[in-house]
Amino acid sequence: MTTLSSNSSEPSVLTGQRLSEADYQTNFADIHTPLDARSAIVEADRCYNCYGAPCQTACPTGIDVASFIRMISQNNAVGAAGKILSENIMGGTCARACPVETLCEDACVRHAEGDQPIKIGLLQRFATDRASELGAQFFTREAATGCTVAVVGAGPAGLSCAHRLATLGHEVVIYEALEKSGGLNEYGLAAYKMTEDYAQQEVKDILSIGGIKVKHGIRVGQDVSFAELQTNYDAVFMGVGLGANKDINLDGEEAPGVINAVDYIHQLRQSNDVGQLPVGQNVVVIGGGMTAIDIAIQTKRLGAPNVTMAYRRGKQHMNASLEEQEFALSEGVHIAHWAQPISLIVEQGAITGVEFKMANNESGQTYITPADMLFKAIGQNLAAINMGTIEFVKSHGKYEVDQDLRTSQPGIWAGGDCVAGNDGLAVSAVQDGKLAALSIHHTLTQS
Repeated sequence: MTTLSSNSSEPSVLTGQRLSEADYQTNFADIHTPLDARSAIVEADRCYNCYGAPCQTACPTGIDVASFIRMISQNNAVGAAGKILSENIMGGTCARACPVETLCEDACVRHAEGDQPIKIGLLQRFATDRASELGAQFFTREAATGCTVAVVGAGPAGLSCAHRLATLGHEVVIYEALEKSGGLNEYGLAAYKMTEDYAQQEVKDILSIGGIKVKHGIRVGQDVSFAELQTNYDAVFMGVGLGANKDINLDGEEAPGVINAVDYIHQLRQSNDVGQLPVGQNVVVIGGGMTAIDIAIQTKRLGAPNVTMAYRRGKQHMNASLEEQEFALSEGVHIAHWAQPISLIVEQGAITGVEFKMANNESGQTYITPADMLFKAIGQNLAAINMGTIEFVKSHGKYEVDQDLRTSQPGIWAGGDCVAGNDGLAVSAVQDGKLAALSIHHTLTQS
C-alpha cells in the first residue's frame, strides 16, 4: 500500500480567515468576461446563419440561435433577447452555466470545420443582460382562464412552468420550501458563475409577468398536504428537484470533515463572508460530475492548498465536460482517475485520509490520500416529499412521465431533476417546465 503525502508545510486551515478580502473578491468574481456591444457584433458577424442550424437542434430548449445572433449583428440586442426568452425564460442563467461546449457550441459548423465555434453562450448573455438592464418586457398575459395551478418547487422547472402558464392566462401558486426562489440557480451553481445576485434578478424578471404567487418556507407534505393541492387546484406540477448527496457507504462517513458537497455549496452561495467558511488543507472530492468540479475549484479558491478529485472511472467517462475538467486542472485541482474509495481513515474522531483501490488494476493496488475534509459528490437522491396515500410509478427512484410530462397520477405533471431520464441540466429543466405548461394548458382548456 502506497501513501501519498502532502507537499504542503502550511498549518491546518480548517477555520478562520486565510486570504485577504481582495483575494476572495478576485477568486469569486465572474469567470467569464462579458462581451461589450462592439465585440458582440464582431463575434455575431462570424456566424454563417446556417439553414437548419445544428446549434438550434443541439439546444434543449430549441432557441433559434442563428436568428438571435443575426439580430445582434444588426445591433438589435433586445430583439435577440426576445427570441431567446420566448423559448428559454432562464436564458440568462443558461448563458452563464449551461455546458455550451457540449451542446450548441459543440454543434457549431465552424467548430466542425476545425475553427473556433461561435461564442453562443457569451452572445446569449450579452443579449439577455442588455434586455434586463433596459427593463424590456416581452410577454403579456392572455385572457384569464379561471384555472389555478399549483407548482411544487421554485427552481428552473417550476419557474419555467409557472411563467408559461401565467402567459396563457392561468393563476399559479408556487410552493417553495426555501426562503428564496431559484433552486439550483440560487443555491447550487458555483459562485463565480452566478455573480452579483443574478439568480434573484432573473427571478424578479420572470415574476414580473404577474399571475404568479410564490409561498416560501412551505414544505409540501408537511405544511400543506399533497391531497390539499389536488383538491384546491385544477392541476399540479412537481419541480421538486433533488435532495441530499448519495452516501459513499463506508465506515466513518459520519465523522467530522465528511460533508455533502451540495450542502457546502448552498452555504457558500448564501454566505456574506466566504472567508469564514471552513476549508481543509487536504481536500478530497469523491465524484466526477459538475458538482464535484464546482466544489473542488471553490475550495481551492477559498485557500485549500491541496485539492484532489477522485473518480472511479476514466477521464472520458466523467459527467463533467472535458473543458470543465481542464478548468479544474488549471486551477490546481488534481484529478485522480480509476480511484475507487474503499475505506476512510478516521483518527481521534475526525477524517484524516481516504484509502483508494486502483479500479483499472487487477493487482488490487491501494494507496492513501491525506484528507482533513472529504466532499461527497456522487449524485443526489430525489427530494423527499410525504405524498400520503398517493403513489407514483417511478424508475430508479424518480417519477416516470410521458412525452407531455404527465405522471402516472391524473392531473399531476412533473419535470426537471425529479423525473427519470433527466440529464441534470438547468436548461433541460426549463424545457420540461415549458412543455408541461403547454400540456397542462391543453388539458384544462382543450385548446
